[in-house]
Amino acid sequence: MARLLAIDYGTRRTGIAVTDELQLIASALTTVPTEELLQFLSNYLAEEEVEEVVVGEPRQKDGSHSEVEADIQKFLEKFKENFPEMKVVRADERFTSKLAFQSMIDSGMKKKQRRDKGMIDQISATLILQDYLNRKR
Repeated sequence: MARLLAIDYGTRRTGIAVTDELQLIASALTTVPTEELLQFLSNYLAEEEVEEVVVGEPRQKDGSHSEVEADIQKFLEKFKENFPEMKVVRADERFTSKLAFQSMIDSGMKKKQRRDKGMIDQISATLILQDYLNRKR
């Protein structure tokens, strides 16, 4: 089996998470500057077998798309140009940043460590992916 990869797209930073080969557990992989995202994915996908990519779909409380959705759509067009065979699915990412921050507190991270926005992006991507795995089962 191949891995699943999740993307928590942001205008400055993008969090990335992956599953193990058996697609049982989601783990944080890294955070990359968004302008380097396609190059990072190109390198990663050349090295690892990935079955599908899960891209977070940011929504407001009322269900409408958030303002970053337009940027995500542009990214998805470029992604499909570069990786036409890769299956892409969208997953609701409402409240993942808040849940990520709370998990940092719950795990005992110090206040200085919790200021690392890159860590929040990685954890958010992991939450998106784990939720997708849970719904897929």
